[in-house]
Amino acid sequence: MNTSSPAQDWKLWIYTNYDCNLRCSYCLARSSPEVPRRAIGLENVQRLVDEAVALGFSDLFLTGGEPTILDEIYAMIAYATPRIRTTLLTNAMLLRGRRMERLVECASPNLTVQVSLDGACAADHDAYRGVGTWAKTVAGIEALLERGFHVRLSTTETPANTARLAEICTFHEQLGIPESDHFVRPMARRGFAETGVEVNMLNLAPELTVDVDGIFWHPLSTDKDMLVSKSIFPLACAVEQVKQNLDTIARTGKAPLMTFT
Repeated sequence: MNTSSPAQDWKLWIYTNYDCNLRCSYCLARSSPEVPRRAIGLENVQRLVDEAVALGFSDLFLTGGEPTILDEIYAMIAYATPRIRTTLLTNAMLLRGRRMERLVECASPNLTVQVSLDGACAADHDAYRGVGTWAKTVAGIEALLERGFHVRLSTTETPANTARLAEICTFHEQLGIPESDHFVRPMARRGFAETGVEVNMLNLAPELTVDVDGIFWHPLSTDKDMLVSKSIFPLACAVEQVKQNLDTIARTGKAPLMTFT
């Protein structure tokens, strides 16, 4: 993250909600069909977009949960895309019928749809995401491509797929998605995941992440040790706090001990 002033080239992540149509066993956000929605709301998203643009943020990411569950996700996208480069994160399984029609209505050259795909076959993907999810996700990806969306793929490396990551690359290239629109990340030991890479403020470059409870260091975790501010607004205050944290880390080699009343 560039620490110059203002917040040029910074990324802003928003957890729009926490409920999801899936219950992935490694979910960082602890999302599932049973968890409370904890929606951040359209007005908050609009204000966050305005403040992020004013501060010079380069990118907005709308994540969850599964954002396409929300009726107002389309209004969020329609508001954001004329103002800032926007990415919608989704499992793509719900994007059919009226949901797809509404997404098409707010399509923009400034919009990327990022879909989670963990394998070139059902066995690799479904191992952590649930039986039958691969086929529905691939159908969603194909539908997005048919409608002209810019699709990016995200793969979480797991014990189920680690030996066949090259096959995922071959598969997405056959779909017409270039390698530049595919990235692989290791499983992080956060949320529901009992194994994986340990992540914290020391080994993650900050990417401000907002949910209904506050602002966090990085989208990989909204646990208390990653909390930057309990107040969502103004966003500029969280930016300054992150800069102070980065300075503390540079001077001491230790993550700052954050206290909140």
